[in-house]
Amino acid sequence: MILDTNALSAFANGEAAVGGVLRMQPRAAIPVIVLGEFRYGIAGSRHKTEYEAWLNATLPVFDVLAVDEETAHAYAELRVALKRSGRPIPANDAWIAALALQHGLPVLTRDEHFDAVPGLERRDW
Repeated sequence: MILDTNALSAFANGEAAVGGVLRMQPRAAIPVIVLGEFRYGIAGSRHKTEYEAWLNATLPVFDVLAVDEETAHAYAELRVALKRSGRPIPANDAWIAALALQHGLPVLTRDEHFDAVPGLERRDW
């Protein structure tokens, strides 16, 4: 399972339902895009020290998925297909979706626009 930024933030804020979903998964991953967005949020937070400590302690239990040439190809095809269908999604979410498809993993998110991505499984908490 791949977490989007909202799911990672909810987990960091102690939402038990997110932890419950993650405990049932054989694999939990964070796309490097999500890690960047989360670190950006931490940088502007008044709880920066606490979130950095949480991230440093928690990050080792996740796989961090990097973007590679295969991801870039999937990303481009996905963006074109969604644009043609009239249902584009934000660029960073397209990267997350491309990584999810590449690795055959569902995305844990409440963002329903992921439902527009063919072949992608979205899970809520």
